[in-house]
Amino acid sequence: MTSGVGTIRVLIADDQQMVRQGFTVLLNTQPDIEVVGQAVDGRDAIARTAELAPDVVLMDIRMPEMGGLEATRRITVEHPAVKVLVLTTFDLDEYVYEALRAGASGFLLKDASADKLAEAVRVVAAGDALLAPGITRRLIAEFSRLDGGGGQTPLKQRVGDLTERETEVLALIAQGLSNAEIAERLVVAEQTVKTHVSRILVKLGLRDRTQAAIFAFDSGLVRPGGGR
Repeated sequence: MTSGVGTIRVLIADDQQMVRQGFTVLLNTQPDIEVVGQAVDGRDAIARTAELAPDVVLMDIRMPEMGGLEATRRITVEHPAVKVLVLTTFDLDEYVYEALRAGASGFLLKDASADKLAEAVRVVAAGDALLAPGITRRLIAEFSRLDGGGGQTPLKQRVGDLTERETEVLALIAQGLSNAEIAERLVVAEQTVKTHVSRILVKLGLRDRTQAAIFAFDSGLVRPGGGR
């Protein structure tokens, strides 16, 4: 398949050949997506990312040699422009939380339909987070359990760099709302929300909405149950 203008380049990292082949076939039917390579474990994923420069890596978590968590950390540090979309068998996978902390932009169930798989790749490639509200609520609870529910002082100070409206938008991002839903909630134009999101990411030095949500959890801006 020949890469065209605007084509999203994807690397699939999974130790199961059937999974790699199945996802390759599904994604290569999309006119705007091209699978440029496959990796059999985390170490291979790091090497192939450096070689192929994909836009998105579909990353399995549980692999031999080196798992997806360490590979995600390495890739997001060494190749900041590359987005990692974690593949998991269960939506309550204990590793989902750690994968997001490691720099993943979201996660996808392995039994996702072809349409959901392609849309997930597009969403992550565009720099958006792939976090359903239900998953976000569980993540908030998990952050509270592991971090004691208290925000870290340096992070709280960084929240102070935001305007009141930007702080409000950040809290809504962390609660799993889309730009359109935030616009409706605040009674503003969706483009205005997009501008606020961009400014939030720049001010806080974050790469995408997922990191923004995690920052909100860590700083104590959002508490278990989705409230502030």
